[in-house]
Amino acid sequence: VQLQACGGGLVQAGGSLRLSCATSGGVFGNYNMGWFRQAPGKEREFVAHIRRDSTRTYYAASVKGRFTISRANARDTGYLQMNSLKPEDTAVYYCAAGTQILTGAYDQERTYAYWGQGTQVTVSS
Repeated sequence: VQLQACGGGLVQAGGSLRLSCATSGGVFGNYNMGWFRQAPGKEREFVAHIRRDSTRTYYAASVKGRFTISRANARDTGYLQMNSLKPEDTAVYYCAAGTQILTGAYDQERTYAYWGQGTQVTVSS
């Protein structure tokens, strides 16, 4: 499956953005999905995860209550709604997909076999 993330941009602190992850080449409903981000000079980190059937979601502590992950399997697209953005949310955001989730490993990169190219999110103070 191929993934294409989009929707990034420049926003002021306190603002909102909605990222999309369009997929092709596979049945999106067969894949669990995650969002990760990488800030300059830092390692890539987990942001959010959603099960293939939307029955479970998980968030990093730093974004919980501000970000919402969702998906529309009929449209082969996943989303990350980001509200109350902070300058520390500035990063390249990646969507990822995988068919298997090891117990408790939803926040680990090895869970996801497929990755999009990333979209830049910049939050100004």
